[in-house]
Amino acid sequence: MDYKKYIQSVQDFPTEGINFRDITSLLQVGPVYKSAIDEMAEFGRSKNADVVVGPEARGFVIGGPLAYAMNIGFVPVRKPGKLPREVVTVSYEKEYGLDELCIHKDSIKPGQKVLVTDDLLATGGTIEATIKLVKQLGGIVAGVAFLIELTELSGRDRLADYSVLSLIRY
Repeated sequence: MDYKKYIQSVQDFPTEGINFRDITSLLQVGPVYKSAIDEMAEFGRSKNADVVVGPEARGFVIGGPLAYAMNIGFVPVRKPGKLPREVVTVSYEKEYGLDELCIHKDSIKPGQKVLVTDDLLATGGTIEATIKLVKQLGGIVAGVAFLIELTELSGRDRLADYSVLSLIRY
């Protein structure tokens, strides 16, 4: 399916000079959203994933349905202070400073095969931090899946050791 035709581009959002790729226009078309999730689920099954992990917030919009379609669990990765049990935390650099992500310490068992997912791959910082959390818990990254990849930002370079699926590339 040509998913690109369901993505709207919004010029100068959130700041001037940015061409924002809006996934909500795709999410609003049920059969297209389902097709994208089904295609990503096929990839995840081919990697024998035991669990899906996704960072907040749009990683939940992809990861939750993906885990459901694969009949496996979903593990959220969140900002500090959002998870109620003991967590493991990683700091990472973003284009405008440092940020942190957390995962429940007991959410991934050592040796579990993990499909890491998010809506968009840009510079790769968030997904790289998510992978670090998975590895700290002893998980094995079976694959990484995205709805959109912005190729000019070279985020895939940070994922050279992993099998990567991107349904849409700009």
